[in-house]
Amino acid sequence: MRYFFLTFFAVALAIVLIAGPQGRRNENRPFEFFPDMDHQPKVKAQHASAFFADGVGARVAVSGTVPLGFDHPVKREGAFKPVANGFSGGPDYYNSGKMGDRWGDGMPDEVTVDRAFLLRGKERYEINCAVCHGVSGHGNGVTSKYGWNGIGNYHDQRLVEMADGEIYHTVTNGKNTMLGYGGNITVSDRWAIVAYVRVLQRAQLGKVGDLTPEEQAKLPK
Repeated sequence: MRYFFLTFFAVALAIVLIAGPQGRRNENRPFEFFPDMDHQPKVKAQHASAFFADGVGARVAVSGTVPLGFDHPVKREGAFKPVANGFSGGPDYYNSGKMGDRWGDGMPDEVTVDRAFLLRGKERYEINCAVCHGVSGHGNGVTSKYGWNGIGNYHDQRLVEMADGEIYHTVTNGKNTMLGYGGNITVSDRWAIVAYVRVLQRAQLGKVGDLTPEEQAKLPK
């Protein structure tokens, strides 16, 4: 028992010496058990930096840089054409995914679903969505290997039957543990992702009878 109290006293004294008495000022930097990334070798906005020759931390954008979601201005007849913002948020179907008080279905008139549009959706999906939902949409992306549960499997019947507008709304605003991408992905690209999700579903759930006779003739015997 005597050794227990001696050990307890030694540990308590060590904690007090490390933490320092309250109210006493010391110019030395305190010891941090859990710094929580408070001190990082990074460049902060509007701070100087010895890394660059001009001593300025913030760098000038590359010539011709266009903000995400905006078109590059085009000069016509002596004046520049106003840039178009790809992040509008109106109440119409194209921007909200809703038709009145219900989810809409089908692609909006503002987009043209062709091969280029689907390839764009594939690119945006693999950049923003595949990390969780997986390349094929089965919900088995990289994050699922690290205990992230509840990732949607696009081939579940519930999501197969979900309206296009609701999928678009989920991409925009998020759902459950999924954060919204409305501030990162333009409206057109969100619809392209929705269209590509339908491609993934058709690739898994489609039947030979869904093909035209000409397409069926191309299948291996």
